[in-house]
Amino acid sequence: MRVLHVVTGLHAGGAERQLALLLRHLPADQEHEVAALTNPGTVARELRADGFTVHHLDMRGNRDLGVLPRLTRLIRSGRYDLVHTHLYRAMLYGRLAARLAGVRTVIATEHSLQSGVIEGRPTSRGVKALYLGAERLGTTTIAVSGQVAEVLGAWGVPADRVRLLPNGVDAARYRFTPAARAAHRGRLRAQLGLPIGVFVIGAVGRLVPGKRFHVPLEALVRLPDARLLLIGEGPERAALLDRAAELGVRDRLVLTGERDDVPELLTAVDVLVSPSREETFGLAALEGLAAGLPLLHSACPALAELPPDAAPHARLLPSEPESYARELALLATTRPGLLPVPPAVAHYDIAHLATELATLYRESLPTPRRTPHRPPPAPGSAAGSAPGTGDPASSVLGFRRTGRKPPAAPDEDSRQAPAVPSSSRRTGRKPAGPPAGNSGRAAAGSAPPAPDSRAPDSRAPDSRTPDSRTPDREPGGLAPSAPGPRRTGRKSAGAPDDGPRRAPALPPPSRRAAGKPGGRA
Repeated sequence: MRVLHVVTGLHAGGAERQLALLLRHLPADQEHEVAALTNPGTVARELRADGFTVHHLDMRGNRDLGVLPRLTRLIRSGRYDLVHTHLYRAMLYGRLAARLAGVRTVIATEHSLQSGVIEGRPTSRGVKALYLGAERLGTTTIAVSGQVAEVLGAWGVPADRVRLLPNGVDAARYRFTPAARAAHRGRLRAQLGLPIGVFVIGAVGRLVPGKRFHVPLEALVRLPDARLLLIGEGPERAALLDRAAELGVRDRLVLTGERDDVPELLTAVDVLVSPSREETFGLAALEGLAAGLPLLHSACPALAELPPDAAPHARLLPSEPESYARELALLATTRPGLLPVPPAVAHYDIAHLATELATLYRESLPTPRRTPHRPPPAPGSAAGSAPGTGDPASSVLGFRRTGRKPPAAPDEDSRQAPAVPSSSRRTGRKPAGPPAGNSGRAAAGSAPPAPDSRAPDSRAPDSRTPDSRTPDREPGGLAPSAPGPRRTGRKSAGAPDDGPRRAPALPPPSRRAAGKPGGRA
């Protein structure tokens, strides 16, 4: 199976890091590649170092429609079985390009959808209309939390098209031996200018307004000698530096930028804070818990969906500087040190979640159509008769062409005497009924006698019945006007090329008369 992941960009954000984490844990029998519309940053370098192919489509802006044919050509030439999109712009262009390239299975993961906000920006009517229009081009939307699934339902996405599959954390990546942890802590504190004995507050995420990193920054004023370490990059960098200068704590704020060594960086931290008021999952909070740190947070759906004892060292606080300053001052005094990893981390283990995603991929691919079962021919009947000669298997194949349910296999008597199909052409008219006065006709619902293929002249008329060799069309090009059975919407079988033309069989009973012997067709 070949899968192409289409993502808006590959900077070190939560969705991008989660994609990289999944790719490292998906099974080896699935081949995965990544296409970034724009901004192949730190995560792209990591993926290429791990051996993954990363395509850059060089999208110049939100309205760069030229990326659509480029992405369509990539999908078509790559012969991918499945396309998986991540984030809003990639979802819009990726779903449409996949359909244009002929890929039928398109999955999208919704990483950052909240009520009235998508990826930190307010949702307008136009954004919502585009989202729902593109959603119809896909097959499944993955919600990373129950909160995201609720928003999708409120927007009108059908519940049967939504699958809940949360984000995950690689807990093993955050486990270090005491000696390794001490070595990382000393080395990184020296590099970042953090004294060994100082109390360090850590935060991980993009530097955007929604993360509310100004809250711990303002709390820092009430914590003498404490330091704030922000791991991430984003458009709010300059504003945070300016605010720190205004507060007089500029020398106690450390901005690392994008980093690919977050587990090691967290060894230099004493507590993790996540002051955002709204999160779609709360991956940074789980990373702090996996690192054995106490956690102060204001929103984390991943923890909210679990019982309180799943993360006993996590404290839920209002996203205000005073609340954070009070709790941080207490932790700075007690210094709890390294804590045991709580059960919540095991619940969101990435290995388990990657297995679920791989299963979803397999279940989502269309299954090949199976050839219907041919019942064995009855003793004395001609095996392998041609289509249209009354053979039960040919009837099954005929119904496959029309999309209808195949009829039940005939009983033993009907197998001995297969019905001869009508000689009417596919003109859209009702097939002609049996000629009047057919004294040799069987009871209603039974088949006429089977033709004897060993007769010297199989085209001779039956002495017991009138000659049934009615011409296909009467003069003037009209079809025969003999009264026929009630119209069922089924196409009549074509006439045999060289078989006998005898009185056509009575049509089967209609659905309304099913099971009533002698009922009208």
